[in-house]
Amino acid sequence: MRARIYKPSKTAMSSGTAKTRDWVLEFVPETPRELDPLTGWTGSRDTQAQVQIRFDSQAEAEDYAQDHAIEYVVLRPQGRKPNLRAGGYGENFATNRRGAWTH
Repeated sequence: MRARIYKPSKTAMSSGTAKTRDWVLEFVPETPRELDPLTGWTGSRDTQAQVQIRFDSQAEAEDYAQDHAIEYVVLRPQGRKPNLRAGGYGENFATNRRGAWTH
């Protein structure tokens, strides 16, 4: 069994960072996905590919993998600069604007 340990990135649909603080141990699929001839859906016989285990730290995830003899690869997260505006969200509705309100 092979697994990858990584820290998930934020979703593209939101600027929030929920569910990005934990480390995830996720098993690499052993078999390729197959196309079901009857329904046309893709699926796999590998049930381990559905398993995701969350840990508070990278060290905990590595310890778990070593204790259970799981071969693993650690994917380091890329740093991200916070996108903070001076006025924040309330600046969109400021009454002391110098220019005209346009959309």
